[in-house]
Amino acid sequence: MRIRNAAVLFGLLMVGTAALAQVPADPPVDTRPDTPGTGPYPALKEVDPTLPDHVVYRPADLKKLGHKKLGVLVWGNGGCAADGASARFHLLEIASHGYVVIAPGKDMTGLPRETRAPIPNASQAGAVLLPPVATTSKDVAAGIDWALAENGRAGSRYRGLIASREIAVGGHSCGGLQALEIARDPRIRTVLIHNSGVFTDGTNPIQGIHVDKSLLKTVHTPIIYFIGGKSDVAYPNGTDDFAKIDHVPAVLVESDVGHGGTFREANGGKVAQLAVNWLDWQLRGDKNAAKTFVGADCRLCSDPAWTIQRKKVQ
Repeated sequence: MRIRNAAVLFGLLMVGTAALAQVPADPPVDTRPDTPGTGPYPALKEVDPTLPDHVVYRPADLKKLGHKKLGVLVWGNGGCAADGASARFHLLEIASHGYVVIAPGKDMTGLPRETRAPIPNASQAGAVLLPPVATTSKDVAAGIDWALAENGRAGSRYRGLIASREIAVGGHSCGGLQALEIARDPRIRTVLIHNSGVFTDGTNPIQGIHVDKSLLKTVHTPIIYFIGGKSDVAYPNGTDDFAKIDHVPAVLVESDVGHGGTFREANGGKVAQLAVNWLDWQLRGDKNAAKTFVGADCRLCSDPAWTIQRKKVQ
């Protein structure tokens, strides 16, 4: 069986191959034009010559920032794929609100999606393994190093424009596990996990991902999980992660949008809006953005399409 989206395949492995027929593959080629985002700084994506193996998302006109500095989000791709444009609508939306976002891999917009078939593991009855990941958590973390270096490099378009204390890591599906792998980095101030969660110890099928539930204890910042309801194959692992996290502020938001969330919608859909609110609150202290998540009358609390769970959040 051929699965054209590595992110979908990763999610399927979370609950076993019995789910293979339940999740449709994405179209093999996505030729839709980029959306600039709905924020005050229309965004673009590009491959910067100083970081050729990553895709960078940023406001198109940096002069319009004025005295505002760019927050930083480094991103783990779905399927840990080397397609830095796999979540392009979502990441362009975030960039349009005054962020620079860095995802490992090439810009594969309009190209066939990579194919990853499951490989049986003869040593474990009924188990499957993926080929080694195409990107690693080190590739994700390299985005932080690059942004901070560009902030100080003479001749860089980002010189003096990076808010060095406003750094977040996020990721989708397998990329969410990469985000958790580097969440211990002291430069990171918040973590966003999309449609993902750590496998039950001893069951991780992904070569190149080294995670178990003890990794959750290394998170030192507020963390948010975005789960696509019970139809999301990451639901068991993501909700279990949230249940186990008790030492930092944590939020789990859920809507019946499935494993793919709203990534394929123009401007990233509802989930991108929520991610911007979270980043603005956690990195910039935006009290209006906080109202999406905080209080008995929070915006998500009254949205019939969403549910929210919170720990240590005020």
